Amino acid sequence: MRRVFGIVLAAALAAPVAYAGELAGVTMPDQVTVSGKTLHLNGMGVRKKLWIKVYIGGLYLEHQTKDAAEVINSDQIKRVVMHFRTNKASKSKMDGGWDEGFEDNSPSEMAALKERIATFKSYFGDMKVDDVVEMTMIPGEGTKVVINGTDKGTIPGDDFAKALMRVWFGDHPPTEDLKEGMLGKAG
Repeated sequence: MRRVFGIVLAAALAAPVAYAGELAGVTMPDQVTVSGKTLHLNGMGVRKKLWIKVYIGGLYLEHQTKDAAEVINSDQIKRVVMHFRTNKASKSKMDGGWDEGFEDNSPSEMAALKERIATFKSYFGDMKVDDVVEMTMIPGEGTKVVINGTDKGTIPGDDFAKALMRVWFGDHPPTEDLKEGMLGKAG
């Protein structure tokens, strides 16, 4: 009997299990594959503006960490997912939020990034409930932006990718709760 129990237990532990992260009604897969690499869900957080849940943010990394500097500076594939929970994220509000995030966290790089930030912002329109944005940073290739399954384009430069990561993980994130959640420190 013990032997049978041991075999069953070993089989159960060896079986692949598909976990997922869930927050505020949004579920994200535990893992995604990008360019043959497995990225793990590092954490999820809520971006709130006053009492409105704007989006649920998820961070995927090859190597999980709770260290913001490591997230920004590590030479690994990274993905940020934004799952919108409101119809109030207009194009003008999105543009303003991106401008603020880049300016507050990468002020000395703004001149070099200006044209690429403008291209990046052009990918966005008015965001609606259940819209999903995926931004995948691949070192040496650039930042690929996909909105609702449609490839919008790739912004070149590891400098742009680091500046984009600073929007969430720099000294002036949209909210500390969002940053902490995506770093896996919440909960």
